[in-house]
Amino acid sequence: MPELPEVETTVRGLEPVLAGRRLVSVEPRRPDLRRPIPADLRQRLTGAMVTGLGRRAKYGLIDTDRGDTLIFHLGMSGRWRLEPDEIGKHDHLVIQTSEGKSVALNDPRRFGSLDLIETAALDQFAPFVALGPEPLGPDFSPAYLKGALTGRKGSIKALLLDQRVVAGLGNIYVCEALHQSHIAPGTAGGRIRIARLERLVLAIKEILQSAIEAGGSSLRDYARPDGELGYFFKSWRAYGREGEPCACGGQIRRRVDGGRSTFYCPQCQH
Repeated sequence: MPELPEVETTVRGLEPVLAGRRLVSVEPRRPDLRRPIPADLRQRLTGAMVTGLGRRAKYGLIDTDRGDTLIFHLGMSGRWRLEPDEIGKHDHLVIQTSEGKSVALNDPRRFGSLDLIETAALDQFAPFVALGPEPLGPDFSPAYLKGALTGRKGSIKALLLDQRVVAGLGNIYVCEALHQSHIAPGTAGGRIRIARLERLVLAIKEILQSAIEAGGSSLRDYARPDGELGYFFKSWRAYGREGEPCACGGQIRRRVDGGRSTFYCPQCQH
């Protein structure tokens, strides 16, 4: 599933094509993805001008001058295609701009979603209500994380994946951040001292920024809007490296926690 860096990369790829452009054609090509596409989406967006693009957690945001925001989630296999040569059966939303450019939301598995919400009411959008702070924002700090983890007995890995603690982190980047900060993934969150949380917060921010600069990590169907693949997977130190040597001289191991693979080094993560 595309994680925060992949969604951020997608938004940045769409921006030059959509920002400041009027949408002359908005064509949903099926009634639903993971859930129904708003029936009035075509009517509310056709003729609107895009005033900005952004991201919240793993959702992309496209703001318009009509006071509506198109919210998209890429699900397991979704991606936007820029200037597609032809429209295929998995292109479920096609948008054309006043400059003659087109973008298509392609989602073979249809686990993504499209919602249209009044911009002023975004905070009340159900998936956003309980979200924690953005990991790249100023509110996500060691002091905040210490407070959020106080008294928590759950594993630090599970807590970082809890969107109520911090928004947008996924399995790949949590594994990488815990490895970089030398924290065992099974450590109880409430037991981690502030000095170690300082290293963890710094590692999360550094890894996410590096992944965004590299265009994300290409897993299965994900690609950037321009069709290029992300290359951060080449920088993975732990994720997907079971049996390979760790930089410390140990060996990367894999275990399954809550149905998800955890990659870690028992020698340097403790």
